[in-house]
Amino acid sequence: MTHERTPPTLITALDVSTSREALELVEELRGTVDFFKIGGRLFTAAGPGMVGQLRARGARIFLDCKFHDIPATVAGAVGEATKLGIDMMTVHTVGGVDMMRAAAEAAAEEAARANVRRPVIVGVTVLTSLSGPDVEAVFGRGVDIADTVVMLAGRARGAGLDGVVASVGETVRIKRDIGSACVVVTPGIRPAGAGAGDQKRVATPRQAAEAGSDYIVVGRPIIEAPSPAAAARRILDELQYG
Repeated sequence: MTHERTPPTLITALDVSTSREALELVEELRGTVDFFKIGGRLFTAAGPGMVGQLRARGARIFLDCKFHDIPATVAGAVGEATKLGIDMMTVHTVGGVDMMRAAAEAAAEEAARANVRRPVIVGVTVLTSLSGPDVEAVFGRGVDIADTVVMLAGRARGAGLDGVVASVGETVRIKRDIGSACVVVTPGIRPAGAGAGDQKRVATPRQAAEAGSDYIVVGRPIIEAPSPAAAARRILDELQYG
């Protein structure tokens, strides 16, 4: 007997500069998408109150601020983010095991204290805007991207994180080598025929589904489309039917 794999959940990246633009997009996508990413741009422009405004509209929130600092500082930031009632957040895996462990513990402790659900915490591995030469410049000559991502994913899981952010090219190996329970959030998603923009390691929604990604993050192909809702529906159809 064969089992159909559950398609990844679509997260729309609200990569805009104002709360007005963000709220208009959320209203436009109501009934189609209910999970939204607040990244550094919007969080800096609109502040933590943006989270509350979106939650009041029934949205789930992925806070993508990529925390990376000493363990105590990251733990403090993660605790404050947890109190906002977000559903998912990012930290950088290269911050080290102690930092990631502090983040996981802070989220659990603050969730219990505030009586909110503990957010999923995923570690950023190698940004999808980086190519092989970029990675070699940071990690050394001859370093393989996939090997590096899988190594970082193992460290993230060992430190108590729920999973990682990784491209489609590394997802199959993460699920095989680290385990199917390791959550994989995949950015760099471009519908068939769309330009890559500033992304280097891109894939289509269907490729992400076939690789086993749990979530895909899509920004410009949705928010810059003439009809964001129609663009999101096309992506959901591609995830489901290919």
